[in-house]
Amino acid sequence: MSKLVTIYGGSGFVGRYIARRMAKQGWRVRVAVRRPNEALFVKPYGAVGQVEPILCNIRDDNSVRAAMQGADAVVNCVGVLNSIGKNSFDAVHHDGAGRVARIASEEGVGQLVQLSAIGANADSDSEYARTKAQGEADVQAAFPGAVILRPSVIFGTDDQFFNRFANMTRFGPVLPITGGNTKFQPVHVDDVAKAAEMAALGQVEAGIYELGGPDVETLRESIDRMLEVTQRRRLVLNLPFGIARLQAGIFDLIQWISGGLIAAPLTRDQVTNLGYDNVVAEDAKGFADLGITRAPWPRSCRTICGASARAGNMPPSRARPRTCAPTAKPTVHQLGKGAVFRAFFR
Repeated sequence: MSKLVTIYGGSGFVGRYIARRMAKQGWRVRVAVRRPNEALFVKPYGAVGQVEPILCNIRDDNSVRAAMQGADAVVNCVGVLNSIGKNSFDAVHHDGAGRVARIASEEGVGQLVQLSAIGANADSDSEYARTKAQGEADVQAAFPGAVILRPSVIFGTDDQFFNRFANMTRFGPVLPITGGNTKFQPVHVDDVAKAAEMAALGQVEAGIYELGGPDVETLRESIDRMLEVTQRRRLVLNLPFGIARLQAGIFDLIQWISGGLIAAPLTRDQVTNLGYDNVVAEDAKGFADLGITRAPWPRSCRTICGASARAGNMPPSRARPRTCAPTAKPTVHQLGKGAVFRAFFR
């Protein structure tokens, strides 16, 4: 019987690329998600019955264990951009990652891959970055042979980076951002998926790998590139961090009063993260150690944004360029006004 991989969060933007790659390797793929009925789009990635979405709650031991039964490899892609209710940063990034690693060790899983993020730091003043680091520590303690991947900003077809910005330009002549001088090293989603695939196949040494694309740009430079590709002229307004924090504080208050029913489009924690460069450290292991050739940022930018420019008002999910990228899950939130600020965090 072919080998089995369980991918927690396998219907997400990165997870679906990993699922597709593992299916092409001939593995059975178990996609563990909170709402399997909304993840049926992953089934065509393989032969009939090869890729199956199942119900799983990463906050529950029994649920995580059931999804892992019989798995030869495990990939954890679960992450949140906004700490809401029970799905807090601590519950998902810290406890959730540690839970998956602990149970993987108990179940005798061969390979464990944990998706984290560049900037993970136990001493950070950002809860997002701090819990990512705490999760990494728990993973390495419970499963010393784990491979931890720290990508920078991830982009690709139907991403939440360039397509978000491209769509935001349709709302008016002004495009507000914050952290315009912050540096990023955008990495293509399939390059990250390739690294995860190699790790799941046991072709990567244990440790932490920081994954960044071949180019380093400031946020403002990336926005200017996007406007050039989409052939739109907009006034890019770089808001001071003080104003952005004040605005985010109001959004956080509304989210708290509504009990999470109204999600904050921008949080104070996200503003904090936007104050730090998001690039690969000089001494970090990365794509070179994996033997992966990275997709060029300019060419990828044109491939992704070109469809948005040609299609005018058509959302990116309906204006897909001709690529072999996995089918994206339809979402009614793709054009949310605050979504631009969510693009910076996996």
